[in-house]
Amino acid sequence: MNETLHLSMHVADWLQLFLHYLSLSLLSVGGAIASAPDMHRYLVDDQHLLTDPQFSASITIAQAAPGPNILFVALMGWNVGLNAGSMVTGLLGMALTMVGMLLPSTAFTYTMTRWIHRNRELRPVRAFKLGMGPVVVGLVLATGWILASAHDTPSQDWPLYLVTLITVVMVLKTRIHLLWLLTAGAVLGWFGLV
Repeated sequence: MNETLHLSMHVADWLQLFLHYLSLSLLSVGGAIASAPDMHRYLVDDQHLLTDPQFSASITIAQAAPGPNILFVALMGWNVGLNAGSMVTGLLGMALTMVGMLLPSTAFTYTMTRWIHRNRELRPVRAFKLGMGPVVVGLVLATGWILASAHDTPSQDWPLYLVTLITVVMVLKTRIHLLWLLTAGAVLGWFGLV
């Protein structure tokens, strides 16, 4: 996160950021992390509000920190605000992205879960529940792909890919808690090994 941007944001830009997160909220089936590829497209590729390292660090820090993993949305908003000038705009960015992400999905989830529970025996409701599983898995895999492709030199990043592969195998084959694996990755990163 050493590289920062210097943005000039106007009211329309802040409104557009808020509206984008309102729409992403309804796509975040399986959690906010499932919409990270579109956040990357919008924040990094299209609007240039964040750098690739800022985007990746926001997700990484939030995933490593205790608490809900949706905190990466707040970190992205915070970084957009800091790129726009100050801690006040950082707080504004954080508030807009979090409220935008939480408001529609919370209202929709509350309404729909009550309806689905009342109609759980209907065939379309059962089909919907079965069909959403592969969609969620695909969105999470797309998020992993975006995070993995943030590196410009894959031939030099082989230790990172090796650690990732070992971690996946350990998660699937052992009962080692994920926090220990995250800690091991942090230590390897601290010493510059990955």
